[in-house]
Amino acid sequence: MADNAAANRSAEPVTVTCYAGYKADERPTSFTWRERTYHVIDIVDRWYDQDGNYFKVLVEEGGQHLLRHDLDQDRWELVPPREE
Repeated sequence: MADNAAANRSAEPVTVTCYAGYKADERPTSFTWRERTYHVIDIVDRWYDQDGNYFKVLVEEGGQHLLRHDLDQDRWELVPPREE
């Protein structure tokens, strides 16, 4: 995931509400970005890296977003789409 470091430089902080099952912050259920709340209806993909947990989510309001939970800082970020 070499591209993650570059993408994270322009990531924006978000407030995330999570489902906590067998572990804390198991998966996001909604997030607030720029004073607007988005409701997660599906986890399209997820992966775990040394620097954080990543969740590609489908939201009720339309569209897919990539959320990153920075484990060292215990903060969530919205990662902008990669430009091809």
